[in-house]
Amino acid sequence: MSLTRRLLLCLAVFSSTTVAADEEGFVSIFNGKDFSGWKGPVENYEIKDGVIVCKAGKGGTIHTAEEYADFVVRLEIKIPAGCNNGLAIRYPGTGDTAYVGMCELQVLDDDAPKYAKLDPRQYHGSAYGMVAAKRGHLNPAGEWNVQEVIVKGSNIAVILNGVTILDADLSKVDLSKVAGKKPHPGISRTSGFFGLAGHNDPVEFRNIRIKRL
Repeated sequence: MSLTRRLLLCLAVFSSTTVAADEEGFVSIFNGKDFSGWKGPVENYEIKDGVIVCKAGKGGTIHTAEEYADFVVRLEIKIPAGCNNGLAIRYPGTGDTAYVGMCELQVLDDDAPKYAKLDPRQYHGSAYGMVAAKRGHLNPAGEWNVQEVIVKGSNIAVILNGVTILDADLSKVDLSKVAGKKPHPGISRTSGFFGLAGHNDPVEFRNIRIKRL
């Protein structure tokens, strides 16, 4: 075997080992076939080729059967043009997660003309209505995005396509100045369900896995 080939083989083994180590402790929470382990209005969603899709014109928050306190969740998200959804963080199981959960992390096609005048705290990756995420790191509408969310205590971080777009301590949010000035009774929740907060648009999710911290 040539030296070059040996080096390439070593690099491939190293890369594979690194990826495996990086995924250590993560557990898949979607089997790609059905909604086992999920609760809520699952009839408003469907599974296509191993992907969860919110049905057009439908929505509601579907969520894990298990609760989580501190955790990391990794998933892939595809947002069609002009579409909207959300990630429910420490959701209690009923109500609007943007207010009764710790927060809703916005899932949105930031470049859609109809969203041009939103409050900065309503764009993709933002803690909805409370803390704005950095913009400009979403892939074009209709392409898959890789996202990681880290929830630890009152802090929440979002890494989108390898870039940290949000890192915020929600305990420091001035609730008198949030978008819409609505109360957020769930902001101090220390545990709850993880979920998908559909808003009538066919946003897609796959490869969802979670790790308790």
